[in-house]
Amino acid sequence: MKNVKFMIQSNLSLTASVYEMRLAGDTAGILPGQFVNVQVPGFYLRRPISVCGCEEGLLTLVYKTVGHGTEAMARMQPGDTPDLLTGLGNGYDLSKAGDAPLLIGGGVGVPPLYYTAKKLLERGVTPAVILGFNTKDEIFYENEFRALGCGVTVTTADGSYGVKGFVTDALPERYTYFYACGPKPMLKAVCAKTASGGELSLEERMGCGFGACMGCSIQTANGPKRVCKEGPVFKKEDLLWED
Repeated sequence: MKNVKFMIQSNLSLTASVYEMRLAGDTAGILPGQFVNVQVPGFYLRRPISVCGCEEGLLTLVYKTVGHGTEAMARMQPGDTPDLLTGLGNGYDLSKAGDAPLLIGGGVGVPPLYYTAKKLLERGVTPAVILGFNTKDEIFYENEFRALGCGVTVTTADGSYGVKGFVTDALPERYTYFYACGPKPMLKAVCAKTASGGELSLEERMGCGFGACMGCSIQTANGPKRVCKEGPVFKKEDLLWED
């Protein structure tokens, strides 16, 4: 974990409620699947945001406005210098990908998979990608994944674009391992319907973001774990789902 000052380069809307923020600063050591904690002016608690992109000196965050804190983030301007805690949590283990990995993202769970896709490509492996949304107006980053050379399938719950249904309705016949991020009902369904092992990034409310407050603890097959510290990425077999 590092405490770093960044400078906002841009903060643009992708949909009615989803924004993309690019920041300049020290990005060394940030792994796919990890998150950062953003200090927002006027708010005591930082906002945990997954890492969408990370190049030398440039960090990309894609976030959804779901409350006063993220709404304040959306009003931040180029030139602002927020304080970030970086390198938080455990990321995806890309060594398990095999030759045909699958990335499954739902809604605001899509962003960390973009950074994951880029890192898999650097390892010489091209992943297949499934992106799930409620409706056409909520879709973002489809073209960005396609520009990487990934095969992309988009699902919408209302059928307004792509495959009508959910991400589990678009699973390919063959994949060696999967990496997923999205809302809990989606992740539960993914665990039930996937034929391979995989890793899932959980979305939980966090207080501190680095394991001190215990507020994001969940019960796993290996006992209680903190999503911000032992997660946010967990293996498929470690997760317990309530009926």
